[in-house]
Amino acid sequence: MHPVLSPAVLARLRKPRPYPALSIVLPTHRREPDNAQDPIRLRNLLAEAKERLAADPAVTRERRTDVIGQLDGALKEIDLAHAEDGLVIFAAPGEHEVWSLGRTVPARVVLSDTFLTRNLVAAHAAEPSFWALVISADRISLWSGGAEHVTEHRTDAFPLTRDLEAPDSERKEQIGDLPSTFRDEQTRQFLRTADTAVEHLLASAPRPLYVLGEAAALSLLDEVGTVARHATAHIPHGGLSRASAEAVRAAVLPAVAAQARQEVDAVLADLTDAQGRQKFAAGIDEVWQCVSEGRVRILAVEEHYRETVRATGDHLVPAEPGDPDSRDDMVDEIVEQALETDARVTFVPDDTLAGMGRIACVLRY
Repeated sequence: MHPVLSPAVLARLRKPRPYPALSIVLPTHRREPDNAQDPIRLRNLLAEAKERLAADPAVTRERRTDVIGQLDGALKEIDLAHAEDGLVIFAAPGEHEVWSLGRTVPARVVLSDTFLTRNLVAAHAAEPSFWALVISADRISLWSGGAEHVTEHRTDAFPLTRDLEAPDSERKEQIGDLPSTFRDEQTRQFLRTADTAVEHLLASAPRPLYVLGEAAALSLLDEVGTVARHATAHIPHGGLSRASAEAVRAAVLPAVAAQARQEVDAVLADLTDAQGRQKFAAGIDEVWQCVSEGRVRILAVEEHYRETVRATGDHLVPAEPGDPDSRDDMVDEIVEQALETDARVTFVPDDTLAGMGRIACVLRY
């Protein structure tokens, strides 16, 4: 399974594929007893997918065999014992991918010439992803973080390491000519290298950046580079250069939570201001109309809000799951379309928008 969703990955997944591009979406469960039925539901959806491939006259025998083989390969990568809230399987001629999501999804099997990505897009928007840069004099590591985990980023030049043992350090120490670890030129250059690497990464994968290290290390990074000056927060915390993922997560999480609270306060202030300027819409029907017209500048959605609806003309009406023409993932559709029109999407805790229909937006005009 792939641990990180990024705009670049989403753009790649949304490109047209040779027909059939198969998408299987399955709600999963983290704990007993709910997760007991997940393997059965998965087998049922896989069987449905294979039946639809066999019944579709537009799918040649060669491509059907290829896609079924890709499905079998995807099945080997699935670990339902460590499931989150949703599972998405993509299979097309010559390729397959499996995604585990921390956001519930409706069960679906879709054959098309593109993968069904709206659930991944919404999960990416809802996930409070961040970078955590851990600096010390001899090792600089970068961590990719989310709501429940951090993973060390071991590409893009990271981790950076160096040997602190200078050949003549003993002689220099004896004559009092050994500079402080965070004053010598080699350390300055070491941190400059890290600064440049992070700058390049943020250009392609922008996220909030948290910088952790001893006070002297934070000060020097700020002096020699530019990245630290634009970081979301500096966290004075030594001893993490070779720490576990859990230790890094524990150190950065309070700052991440504080930033999240600030963002919620800011979006609520934007919504209140928009109401006064009559550039405000709330409720799934109004918001859907506005986002379809490209008028939404800021979209706010409660984290676990889902709504099954049916479109009747220019309006949405409530529907039951399984009803003819019902759409179980309308909220995810709205999020995807908002992002396509360059709106800023913010997920807020449940009940934050209780008086606004659980979804609201600031309009451009």
